[in-house]
Amino acid sequence: MFHVVLFEPEIPPNTGNIIRLCANAGASLHLIKPLGFQLDDKKLRRSGLDYHDLTRLHLHEDFGACRAVLGGSRLFAVETQGARSYAAADYRRGDAFLFGPETRGLPAAMLETVGAAQTLSIPMRPGSRSLNLSNAVAVVVYEAWRQCGFALAPD
Repeated sequence: MFHVVLFEPEIPPNTGNIIRLCANAGASLHLIKPLGFQLDDKKLRRSGLDYHDLTRLHLHEDFGACRAVLGGSRLFAVETQGARSYAAADYRRGDAFLFGPETRGLPAAMLETVGAAQTLSIPMRPGSRSLNLSNAVAVVVYEAWRQCGFALAPD
């Protein structure tokens, strides 16, 4: 249905929660190296529970390799300084959502590649830094899925 792309994720429980989210929403999860943890990390397993087998998980050496696998999928970057609200976008099946590392966000060069029109933000109160990564992924994925009528058919 959708693709969640985590660029260099750092915190195992966040990725574990996202594994669980992707399993429940029917999204594919793409992890771009380097990871801040091992995939067999105990914290990752605990937060992902037994959902690892229910999630289509792809591990990529770099952003270019991930883009090649995504093919013609539209790519949206989600950043605190995005040009427009995630709620203003019109989503369709196969869209991909790119999220940066928890401590530093996406690199400027990557945001330039994606483009300002495809860079989204989640509204927050002034002075707030950012949402937890797994919460941000949930907000965007569920809005996209809602727009698609919560369709359950496979990609």
